[in-house]
Amino acid sequence: MNFTLTPAATKFIRMMIRADGEASSGFRLAVSPGGCSGLAADISVRREPAAGEAVVERDGVKLFLPAESRILLDGVTIDFADTPAQTGLVFKDPKQVSCSNH
Repeated sequence: MNFTLTPAATKFIRMMIRADGEASSGFRLAVSPGGCSGLAADISVRREPAAGEAVVERDGVKLFLPAESRILLDGVTIDFADTPAQTGLVFKDPKQVSCSNH
C-alpha cells in the first residue's frame, strides 16, 4: 500500500480508537471521490474489518481499508488539520488539482 500517514494523522487516529474502541480495534477509512482534495472519507472505529477490507498497520495503528479506498489512496498523504476552516483528516493527492479559494 503506497500511502503516507503523517504523525498528526496517526495521533488523531490513535485518539479516535482510544475514545471509541478497544486495544484491538481498528480505524475504518472508506474513501470515495469528491471534495476539493479529490477525496471524501467516511471514518469509524471498528472492532474488526468487514469482509473484503484489508488490514494495514502503520506506526502501530490498524487501518481497515475497503477495496476502493486502497485504489484511491495510492500515492496519497493522509494528514490531520485543525484550523478554523477545517478539522479532520486531509488527503493530499499529487494526482489531483486542488480547488482554488477564489
